[in-house]
Amino acid sequence: MIRNKLKTLWAEGKPAINGWLSIGNPFTAEIMAAQGYDSVTIDAQHGALDYSAVLPMLQAMRASGVVPMVRVPWREPGVIMKMLDAGAYGIICPMVNTAEQAADFVSCLRYPPQGQRSFGPTRANFSAGANYASEANDEILGFAMIETKEAMANLDAIAATPGLDGLYIGPADLSFSLAEGRLAPAFDREEPEMVAAIKTILAACRKHGIRAALHCGTPDYAAKAIGWGFDLTTVGGDSRLLAAAAAASVARFRELTDEAAAEPAVASAKGGY
Repeated sequence: MIRNKLKTLWAEGKPAINGWLSIGNPFTAEIMAAQGYDSVTIDAQHGALDYSAVLPMLQAMRASGVVPMVRVPWREPGVIMKMLDAGAYGIICPMVNTAEQAADFVSCLRYPPQGQRSFGPTRANFSAGANYASEANDEILGFAMIETKEAMANLDAIAATPGLDGLYIGPADLSFSLAEGRLAPAFDREEPEMVAAIKTILAACRKHGIRAALHCGTPDYAAKAIGWGFDLTTVGGDSRLLAAAAAASVARFRELTDEAAAEPAVASAKGGY
């Protein structure tokens, strides 16, 4: 089986940068995967896509060699297993609030005797290489998302879940939940209470020997998080990057054309004296 490059990076003591796909299109996935990310995650929870889009997106990313991951919509065994069968090398599961939920999630990732995953890797048999059945349990990554007050209360027990590879912080929901509506959902939190919560999750990961991941809005904040000790940071995503680049292009155009339109008026005014 083709090795999981994220595991190789971490074994070498190196951090990873993760891309994010919310647009259900294989060409967009192919473009993002070719930009140098270590992994790219398809967002099947909030993204504008479903399984019929996920499969060709995973196919489009294969040529780049990037580690393909999927954020599933929920802790639903059938969906988790189907994404793995499609070729995902990592699953990010939202709203994991208890150790029991974390254990249920992990059981969906592993074949017996380590879990309850049903065998039928339709695409993964081809995309992941030989010996998938015997090696997948060691290569597939599972991240439980910590994004609620309840999850924070059960943090140590969740992090101690056997077979869980890491915790993935969803800062938007986490800030909304912990602050009980006082803070708008957003990335790159600077409030002392939120920074403390993020570092508490990081500490739990370190204590239990699992990986820590954080969703970020900018490379600057992601670099800061890596400095704190995070193993993986997500920086932006296809829809946000597209919007930001388009807005910057339009703004520059407006600036230049407004300046050009102003120049004849200035010249005319000078000619009148």
